[in-house]
Amino acid sequence: METVPKPGSNVPPKKDRLQAKKKKPRRYWEQETTGTAAGASPDPPHKRKRSRELRPQKPKRNDTSKKFRISKKPRELKSPGPQRTFSGVSLGLPGAQDPFAGPAPVSVEVVRKYCRIDKSKELPHPKTKTRSRLAVAEAQEEETSVRAARSELLLAEEPGFLEGEDGEDTAKIRQADIVEAVDIASAAKHFDLNLRQFGPYRLNYSRTGRHLAFGGRRGHVAALDWVTKKLMCEINVMEAVRDVRFLHSEALLAVAQNRWLHIYDNQGIELHCVRRCDRITRLEFLPFHFLLATASETGFLTYLDVSVGKIVAALNARAGRLSVMTQNPYNAVIHLGHSNGTVSLWSPAMKEPLVKILCHRGGVRAVAVDSTGMHMATSGLDHQLKLFDLRGTFQPLSTRTLPQGAGHLAFSQRGLLAAGMGDVVNIWAGQGKASPPSLEQPYLTHRLSGHVHGLQFCPYEDVLGVGHSGGITSMLVPGAAEPNFDGLESNPYRSRKQRQEWEVKALLEKVPAELICLDPRALAEVDVISLEQAKKERAERLGYDPDARAPFQPKPKQKGRSSTASLVKRKRKVMDQEHRDKVRQSLEQQPQKQEKAKPTGARPSALDRFVR
Repeated sequence: METVPKPGSNVPPKKDRLQAKKKKPRRYWEQETTGTAAGASPDPPHKRKRSRELRPQKPKRNDTSKKFRISKKPRELKSPGPQRTFSGVSLGLPGAQDPFAGPAPVSVEVVRKYCRIDKSKELPHPKTKTRSRLAVAEAQEEETSVRAARSELLLAEEPGFLEGEDGEDTAKIRQADIVEAVDIASAAKHFDLNLRQFGPYRLNYSRTGRHLAFGGRRGHVAALDWVTKKLMCEINVMEAVRDVRFLHSEALLAVAQNRWLHIYDNQGIELHCVRRCDRITRLEFLPFHFLLATASETGFLTYLDVSVGKIVAALNARAGRLSVMTQNPYNAVIHLGHSNGTVSLWSPAMKEPLVKILCHRGGVRAVAVDSTGMHMATSGLDHQLKLFDLRGTFQPLSTRTLPQGAGHLAFSQRGLLAAGMGDVVNIWAGQGKASPPSLEQPYLTHRLSGHVHGLQFCPYEDVLGVGHSGGITSMLVPGAAEPNFDGLESNPYRSRKQRQEWEVKALLEKVPAELICLDPRALAEVDVISLEQAKKERAERLGYDPDARAPFQPKPKQKGRSSTASLVKRKRKVMDQEHRDKVRQSLEQQPQKQEKAKPTGARPSALDRFVR
């Protein structure tokens, strides 16, 4: 007969049962030790804490009349155990050292790509305070470039490209073949708008690349979200339209009509009529300066500040009718093409052109500048297409004679060059973004249903918009645009609230028009010649030099040490020290002058000892 065991005879205690069930999990970073086996029990503090958590907790009482016991003895703090850190963040886990300690390595070439400070130029004798400031600026710039290089891993998109089979010419690939090969979303970006009734058309994309505006010669003006094909506004101004241009955002649109310049909003409502800008032929908007540049039939180049509504400068080019104009995105300099074959570069701070370049034997038909500001493409009546170097030499890099002269030119964000010749569009590609396009063999060719009257590559999209006499055509050009965009600068998916906040920030960071020059990096340097000239003119105007060093005046001393002989003696001592410094500097400079004056390779002569 079996007997029932007693309650406390062979049953293990509750504490031992928990200890047998719970095993300490082993992490991958923990080292194997003899004390930590597969069946070893965890440390007593962890065991006690775990068993406390398993107990059922009583519900807390919200009775405010409960009295709390306040202990007068200070609570002893337990010393924390060994903790493990990842990149300066303590995880509180015991174990070995971090196998990937420190920041991730970055390639030197990638860091050099984002560096903006030229360390080759050094000040001759900077002061201690200036030297410390320069060191801090260089350290900040280096840290910024390293962060930008490290964040390049987040740029998941890559630029597209078009490659033919063995020996196949990519210029023979048609748009229909490209549409069949790409995905559905990219194929929807190719379309044709048949608007032959109101053509020819000029078009313009917004900075984000999301919106498209176009205007016909017979008064038709429209703006739409070309990705979703949602129409924003469509009006007929009952007047000839010469050019259209988006302002700082897609909410404002500038239209150069037959008589005056008109400003419309995205609903087609006329906001302003600028009558001081009359008979406009071309428009260009400088986004970082909030300046709208206009070229007119009367030969005037006018800069209109759209943030305050005032004309900043009105410059007379003295070259007749202005119908060719573009801007340099790098330094905001306006390029004008003239009928005498020259291209002039203008800034609102100067009444005369900064540079004049003789480009063609005949008149200039089209001008375009790439996004880096290094290369300029021009076409003229002599049927020649030329590429110029804008980095100080202004010399032609390559030339190609076309069977029919190019009437319109456009550069993409990655350096592709598009030229419109009659009803044909040719596109040339280069080796990369900073390299000029090769004019030997075209990259793509497309024939339209009408003569070309406007070209522009869409930002951040491999799309070329063409305005012609038959309407609007959107071409697919693989590898034309930058695949990644800056969400804080040009975000095509921004909301209305984000756009308003961006406008406020852009207005606060607006660059003055007086700072437009050929080399923007020169703004951070000291113009020594102008500084010396300003000091000289100031001294002549005041009658004395305020920056000159005052003569030494000894301070009075007590106890009979400020006698006349003592003051004279101290003055003489200072004068002698200054004289010795001048003599020492002249002696140091004398050998250098002799080495410069002495011709290299000359034989020594007996008369050299008489040379002083």
